[in-house]
Amino acid sequence: MTLEALKLAAADNTWSALYPELTLGCLALALLVLEVVLPKRLHPVIPDVAAAGVLGTLVGLLFNFHSVTLGADTFNGLLHHSAAGQVMRAFFLLGALLTMLLARVSLARQPMPRIEFYHIVLVVTAAMMLLAQSNHFVMLFVALETLTIGLYILVSYYRTTTASLEAGLKYLIMGALSSGLLLFGIVLLYGVAGSPALPAHSAEAMNYGELARFLAANPHNFLASLGIVLVLSGIAFKIGAFPFQIWIPDVYQGAPTPVTAFLAVASKAAGFTVLLGLCGANGAFAAYSSLTTPVLTAMAAATIIFGNLAALTQHNVKRLIGLSGVSHAGFLLLGVVATAHSSLAAGAIYFYLFAYLLASFAVFGVMTHVAGSDDADQELDHYAGLAKENPFLATVLAVGLGSLAGIPPLAGFMGKLFIFVSAFQAGARWLLVIAAAGVVVSIYYYFGWIKAAFFETWTPPAGSDTPARPTPTPPGMMAALALGALAFASIALGFYQGPFGQWLTLR
Repeated sequence: MTLEALKLAAADNTWSALYPELTLGCLALALLVLEVVLPKRLHPVIPDVAAAGVLGTLVGLLFNFHSVTLGADTFNGLLHHSAAGQVMRAFFLLGALLTMLLARVSLARQPMPRIEFYHIVLVVTAAMMLLAQSNHFVMLFVALETLTIGLYILVSYYRTTTASLEAGLKYLIMGALSSGLLLFGIVLLYGVAGSPALPAHSAEAMNYGELARFLAANPHNFLASLGIVLVLSGIAFKIGAFPFQIWIPDVYQGAPTPVTAFLAVASKAAGFTVLLGLCGANGAFAAYSSLTTPVLTAMAAATIIFGNLAALTQHNVKRLIGLSGVSHAGFLLLGVVATAHSSLAAGAIYFYLFAYLLASFAVFGVMTHVAGSDDADQELDHYAGLAKENPFLATVLAVGLGSLAGIPPLAGFMGKLFIFVSAFQAGARWLLVIAAAGVVVSIYYYFGWIKAAFFETWTPPAGSDTPARPTPTPPGMMAALALGALAFASIALGFYQGPFGQWLTLR
């Protein structure tokens, strides 16, 4: 490569476009420096610095939403800036902020280091934001592995408990398998499209646009088809889709509750952002829709069926919310299938993700306050009589679970409605029948949880002198404000979408 070519490449590195990610990276390093230089009596303020930094970054991003040229590629095609990418950057920042809020409650019960937790959350969040803008398989893989390695640490963060260590080990093994599948698929696509004899050669063959052009010119290539299936398999692990969901119940149960929330919401959203970039209407795999549509359709149907049926038998609420999250992945896959024939589908997915964030963090917030010192031991019985002991937590729980179940007029209902309308437009009628049946089944186990909180009374086991369940922790002022805001937003967004309705046209 000549000197002029290197200068041109460097000129395309628009660092100002990455100021949110750079801010998070600098903030993560600053936390470690503060831990060293500040006296121990001031260490409790460091988490506040992390949360304030994330909040400031989020506000700055929202006020400078159009600071990047939407539709433009930077860093020599590694990144693509779009309105959807900007929205998802805000999504991940909001998810990180709520995770930090839950961590303040959960970490207080454990004899574990605090600052490192917030440091890793910041790094993982920055990786998710880069993932949402990736336009190249190298960028995709580096960001995805940075995200995944950080989550390995967070899942096993409560290293003094067997359940957390076991969850971390299982997540590591399954994550390594999925990374291997993803990388093997990328290598096949690079090998088949990266020949010097073809117009798209060298590293350009790993750019989504160049790959899309190659696939459009070679619509029935066996190696390309195999590579696409392997890439989809690797992504299916990240979103918890069938048959790659086997890790979810154990990992969700063993991980710290704030990490479970981060996994259930932000990690799933990152996977679907990638999936839309590859399999959306203008994605890299669009020319192979005759392959990807049947695969994703079968995956969506199996995911909805498995997630809902498996959740029916669960008594541990972390396993229940994990398996119900599998069914939500199926609903989102239904939207991905519809993108080829419905202009509504992509925006419906983004709307669904935000409704899912509001409801899930409301539920996880209640779970964090109800849980005891054994974070993995969270049973349905622990919620019996919650409405009498703490009506506020019970109300937030009911709103969150109602939204997850898709009960009108909550935001979750509108999210499902938009997904179903897009699927109807795309002609996926039989898949709609399965999804509707899944909603009916989900109402049973979600309302079983609400029934325990509002209509059951807990009594200690016979012959026991001590309570067999933890005492709920009353939420502090910040936690109460956040939980109340999440519940209110779930209700308000169900009645009036306002500017959020513009997401239905996001690209």
